[in-house]
Amino acid sequence: MDIVRRGIVLAGGSGTRLSPMTSAISKQLLPIFDKPMIYYPISVLMLSDIRDILIISTPRDLPLFRDLLGDGSSFGVRFVYAEQKAPNGLAEAFLIGADFIAGCHSALVLGDNVFFGQGFADYLDHARRREKGATVFSYPVHDPSRFGVVEFAADGRALSIEEKPEKPRSNQAVTGLYFYDERVVDIAREVKPSARGELEISDVNRRYLEAGQLFVEQLGRGFAWLDTGTYSALLEAANFVATLQHRQGLQIACLEEIAFRKGWLTADDLGRRARQLRNSEYGRYLHELAVNGY
Repeated sequence: MDIVRRGIVLAGGSGTRLSPMTSAISKQLLPIFDKPMIYYPISVLMLSDIRDILIISTPRDLPLFRDLLGDGSSFGVRFVYAEQKAPNGLAEAFLIGADFIAGCHSALVLGDNVFFGQGFADYLDHARRREKGATVFSYPVHDPSRFGVVEFAADGRALSIEEKPEKPRSNQAVTGLYFYDERVVDIAREVKPSARGELEISDVNRRYLEAGQLFVEQLGRGFAWLDTGTYSALLEAANFVATLQHRQGLQIACLEEIAFRKGWLTADDLGRRARQLRNSEYGRYLHELAVNGY
């Protein structure tokens, strides 16, 4: 079955942990080495064959995202935009995007998350092909009380999900990437604000868990999941990307390259984009790709 799926990038919030850098600009517009942070989560949706993408951000920052990304034609996709007036929780993304989702399956990715690892496309394919239920991705961390935490049974089934528990039942954090069937909007509408006044994504996931339809893909050794919400994490992510790109000569989260390899952009399209960016190493990379195909 060919499932129609739409994607949401939630790039709101105030980014106070990165102040004063975020006093005048969204953290998702800050660079991770050679490209804006938001390129990385967008690349995840594109790798999942999702071409209709909703960017949600604050009223202050949304015009800047429009200036950066446009309508998506430069990347072989379609971008639309919506405001989140206040940071009311991740689950609010489905209320804001209800008309955009329009009964389709959907994927939500947080605008400050970076994923990289061999075989990631296979994980995404497993999630993308599920006709019913929800899929989340877990990752082992040394400080699980900072995250939503999933507890597993001996056979690998998810037993519970808790948001930032004082006493975590495992070290498996739920990452900022979620796939849902068409019921997610109705479920999100039933979620009540938590003690901290937010519509928690963990409450949405718990509904699927209680119905026996929550699937967890565990990302393990050899995989990188980076949450770039602090100074140190932002620097570590930039160094990580720089090291890999310099050693391999290949770009991470190059949206034009993903679109080209999927057949959404032609070599001529890529060449035009390369000329727009010709003074940068990024532009020269696109030129080589357009000319040589690698």
